[in-house]
Amino acid sequence: MLGDAYILFQIAGIGIVIAMIHTVLKQMGKEDIAQWATLVGFIIVLFIVMDNLSDLFQQIKSVFLFQ
Repeated sequence: MLGDAYILFQIAGIGIVIAMIHTVLKQMGKEDIAQWATLVGFIIVLFIVMDNLSDLFQQIKSVFLFQ
């Protein structure tokens, strides 16, 4: 249960940091780098979600005994 909250705060933290980086870079006139930073942040969050999704499927398999 505590791990789930940690994952949510981790994803939210990454989102906040990437949003700040994007805003600063966009105001500096480097919109292309800002978009790349946003894309990298999205990919990092996607990997975190995919890793936890595989854990979820393993737990579902163990509950329904599909091993």
